[in-house]
Amino acid sequence: MNPTTTTSILIVDDETDNFDVVELLLSNLPYTLHYASNGAEAIDSLDLFQPDLILLDVMMPELDGIQVCQKIKAMPKWAAIPIIMVTALNAKEDLARCLEAGADDFISKPVNRLELSARIHSMLRIKRQYDQIQSLSQFQQRTIFLLKDNLQELRGNITAKLGHELKTPLSGMLGAVNFLMHEIHQMGLESEILDELLGILHSSSCRLNKLTQRFLHYCRLEIAALDLQQVSNSGKGEDQISCSSIVAERARAIAQVMGRAEDLTCKLEEANVKVSFEHLQLLADELVENAFKFSQPNTPVILKGECQDGIFHLWICNLGRGMTDEQIARVGALMQFEREKYEQQGMGLGLEIVKKVVELWGGQLTISSIYQQEITVHVTLSIALS
Repeated sequence: MNPTTTTSILIVDDETDNFDVVELLLSNLPYTLHYASNGAEAIDSLDLFQPDLILLDVMMPELDGIQVCQKIKAMPKWAAIPIIMVTALNAKEDLARCLEAGADDFISKPVNRLELSARIHSMLRIKRQYDQIQSLSQFQQRTIFLLKDNLQELRGNITAKLGHELKTPLSGMLGAVNFLMHEIHQMGLESEILDELLGILHSSSCRLNKLTQRFLHYCRLEIAALDLQQVSNSGKGEDQISCSSIVAERARAIAQVMGRAEDLTCKLEEANVKVSFEHLQLLADELVENAFKFSQPNTPVILKGECQDGIFHLWICNLGRGMTDEQIARVGALMQFEREKYEQQGMGLGLEIVKKVVELWGGQLTISSIYQQEITVHVTLSIALS
């Protein structure tokens, strides 16, 4: 309510004489008074009169004041309008009924000028404070929505534009290096130094390419977290994915590349899960790569999968560095632990990517570890109904 505008007061009473009395008592105050002779008329006239406060008689035929109060307070648009019950009842039980109905205050008949004006002034002051708080809250909400939209747009731009800008030169670099590495000997450029430099350039380009892809995956998952509709779209037509075969296939391919095929053990029950093909591959790649990356050759990496009560449980265990409870609690994007000690590469996105994938599809991720001995990552995903 704007204090510079005329204050509108609705008086509800089945006796017109009572309205005349209230009008006389408030004659020297800057209020615009409106009258309704019964509860139904009062409710119907709310949009017309736009009251800032209601004086409501308790004893009325058909709908009494308590019923009218309950109906008005149940209307979201008018729930915050102060209602002062005007009553000849003095019993505590009757007054308690008025308050239980949602009344903000009450005044006893016969009405006294000073008491009436004081109670109206008090209720209007509270209403102004409420309106100010609501106005501030709405402003804050609009600001939050604006910031959220801008953030989502920024993330979208980062994913689309930065991804393109990074991948284009990377593709050129990798293409040129691959060509040179293949053609170098046929061109008569025999040189151990040249071979070594090209190898360094190739490995660095591959590393940067992989880092770029991982970063873009993370950005897309961040955007999907803001718009869950993207999850259903990404999984459209792919809501029954063979988790066991995909995870096992990805695990064996990664183990082969890392020269640790003999270290891998897969014990996976067959199950179709509710997750997109792309996200399941991403989850498997990150978990399996981490398991090999943070354990020594000739130590086991074990994948185990079981179906229990409509949930597929996947455990990935390795006998490696492990993590402390504090480190597990701090797992997040761009978070790494003991980087210098182990000459660790990367941005610390792996487990955060897994976490986001699992959350997007309604699953859970837990980590248990014995520091410097072993670590087990446990993922749950819902089994798709056939």
